[in-house]
Amino acid sequence: MNTPHFWQSKEKAQKVIVELSRQKEEIKEWEKIHQNLERLKTLAELLTEENDPELAAEFRQKYKKFDKYLDSLKLKTILQDKYDSGNVILSLYAGAGGVDAQDWTMMLLRMYLRYCERKGWRAQVLDQTEGNEAGIKSVTLEIKGHYAYGYLKNEAGVHRLVRLSPFDADKARHTSFALVEVLPEISPQNVKIRDDELKIETFRSAGAGGQSVNKTSSAVRVKHLPTGLVVQCQNERSQLQNKETALKILRAKLEKFYSAQKEKETLRARGEHVAAGWGNQIRSYVLHPYKLVKDHRTGYEIKNTDKVLDGEIDNFIQMALEKTESGIRNQES
Repeated sequence: MNTPHFWQSKEKAQKVIVELSRQKEEIKEWEKIHQNLERLKTLAELLTEENDPELAAEFRQKYKKFDKYLDSLKLKTILQDKYDSGNVILSLYAGAGGVDAQDWTMMLLRMYLRYCERKGWRAQVLDQTEGNEAGIKSVTLEIKGHYAYGYLKNEAGVHRLVRLSPFDADKARHTSFALVEVLPEISPQNVKIRDDELKIETFRSAGAGGQSVNKTSSAVRVKHLPTGLVVQCQNERSQLQNKETALKILRAKLEKFYSAQKEKETLRARGEHVAAGWGNQIRSYVLHPYKLVKDHRTGYEIKNTDKVLDGEIDNFIQMALEKTESGIRNQES
């Protein structure tokens, strides 16, 4: 970083700075472990010399906290894929269920925002389309944080809600669906997009009407002609900012598209069936007639639905990561 030519390429310089920040944070975590372990050793030595119930209670409390912290670090040893340590672009889409599905998508948005707060990550809404009566039809978030993509990648899939509908006059039980899409943030150096491959259109951003309505065509829609992928962004007031954000999302979608193509080719070569479409739900959130959140991939379930919807989803994420790692090891063996 001290070399004279370091800032000649702004993109490369930024990449180095991000990597430096990541490594500093990792070193800080291991230093914290060492300090906590030394404190526990000191307490353990004192306990061998005197039988103090208060000291014993303090030791148990600190050990439990230390053990939980070690579990979170153990997860990071699993997260070794190419983009695991980086930022994430997370999109939510209302599925079957009408207004209830749009409201459910809003509930999921709040759940993920609360989770980001707990992790100390920064979340920013890149694009959002409001529902006709309530909730949202779709929303895209950029989440910046250490290992954000690695932790959230297994949240991709269909999430199912069962509850008494607040939008039904008869208060009948409804089932709603929302799709979660999770993409890694991709550097422009990793996925190149040529200008002649793009069709860019501008339009007026959707507003609330009155003084809030956008009178300029600041919203941007970008279509990638070779693949047909379409991305739009309208949250920023500047057309240029919306274009840059749309291209950021497009790069992530292209990376996923090309990776999926390679995976399909590999499966075909093995003679395995390749399923298309959304597939079945990965998790069900039942609020009536009983309360239960169940992950259908791992079998893990919890009855405290309020905690889960308030962003306490660490256990679901940990179980999914451990099962994925176990599956990889079985394949290798």
